Amino acid sequence: KKQKVTFKDVAGCDETKEELKDIVDYLKNPKKYQALGGELPKGVLLYGLPGTGKTLLARAVAGEAGVPFFTASGSEFVEMFVGVGASRVRDLFERAKKSSPAIIFLDELDAVGRSRFAGIGGGHDEREQTLNQMLVELDGFESKEGIILIGATNRPDVLDTALLRPGRFDRRINVPIPDIKGRLEILTVHAKKVKLASDADLAVIARHTPGCTGADLANIVNEAAILAAKKEQKSVDLKDLEEAIEKMLTGPQRKSRIISESEKRVVAYHEAGHTLVAKTLPGCDPGHKVTIIPRGPALGYTMQMPLEDKYLTSRTEIMNRLCVLLGGRAAEEIAIGEITTGAHDDLAKVTNYAQKMVLEFGMSDKIGPLSLKKDESEVFLGRDIMRQPAYSNETARIVDEEIKRIINDAYMKAKATLTGNRKALDAIAGRLIENEVIDAIEIDSLMAAAKPA
Repeated sequence: KKQKVTFKDVAGCDETKEELKDIVDYLKNPKKYQALGGELPKGVLLYGLPGTGKTLLARAVAGEAGVPFFTASGSEFVEMFVGVGASRVRDLFERAKKSSPAIIFLDELDAVGRSRFAGIGGGHDEREQTLNQMLVELDGFESKEGIILIGATNRPDVLDTALLRPGRFDRRINVPIPDIKGRLEILTVHAKKVKLASDADLAVIARHTPGCTGADLANIVNEAAILAAKKEQKSVDLKDLEEAIEKMLTGPQRKSRIISESEKRVVAYHEAGHTLVAKTLPGCDPGHKVTIIPRGPALGYTMQMPLEDKYLTSRTEIMNRLCVLLGGRAAEEIAIGEITTGAHDDLAKVTNYAQKMVLEFGMSDKIGPLSLKKDESEVFLGRDIMRQPAYSNETARIVDEEIKRIINDAYMKAKATLTGNRKALDAIAGRLIENEVIDAIEIDSLMAAAKPA
């Protein structure tokens, strides 16, 4: 089918679009390239995290070039009966040849293109026959036929090496998570479909959503429109968009849940601890909003707002992040004199960070600049079933000690920070118990008032 999607409908990935424009140009003017002896790439592999827009980009290529677009999912080829998948591959390529120039798009390529001989099942299972047929077809058709295979996957690491070699997938294009400029462009595209109020500043929403993919941002705009419609508003305002972000990150508000006064006090001090440590230590994302209204599984949460997109993180910044995560538990111990189960999610994150510091980032003085990360490649039965550990028992003991030391140091630092700012801790927790929600401006004023003259 002919596609109506064009590159105008795709935002936030300019470099990827530039790479794909060459293919569009070749499909439109093949003689320009053939005159110099250039050949059309046979295959283009789009890889990136789920929701970054790989399928949309493939549709846009077909729409721009104005050629037929044949689409199939990798899982459609794998059947119970051996040979069905291979015959479907042949059929798909035959149909494309009759309509050339054309684009064949295979979504979720890892379903059929996984490395052969990985796991149980010998060399003759259905998936492997399908993959072999695909390899033959990719080699079989001539470049002048004008057929391009575009594959999309979020697991390029598990694909068979024979599939990735030049001559099959000649181009491998990463579709990244958008940066702040890209997020603003994506939000602008999706906001065209909804009525926005004059105060709905999309630049603020772009700043609030680091790490969000295109699909996440589309969902935020849609959720905001639904929330505004529920309230019978004429347009979508900034409050609706912010509420949609919180709903996506932590789940819907659970106002019906009744919390006792003693529990409310614990949650208030817990969240005040996170907020105060984040505001006090350098290099932390400042707190944007704190609430003790339950959302999803959380009884309360602290929303931090990054000032800019970051691609590198220093050891000091990670340590301070650990202090922020442990600030809730430390505040409970200081103010309530008892620890609760409220910090279980924080503790899981802290442990994960500390493990990465020691095992992957080389940020432990005792271990040094070594990467002791476990091999996560697929196990091949027989060869790898007795896979040796990556390091000795002695090193494992030192790793455990270092992880424990890093977490304990962060906890003591968080505790010292809160003890030194006890007045501010009490003020923030008190205001939370009264109002349930406080924003960044109010946090700053409470901290300023609590400082000794």
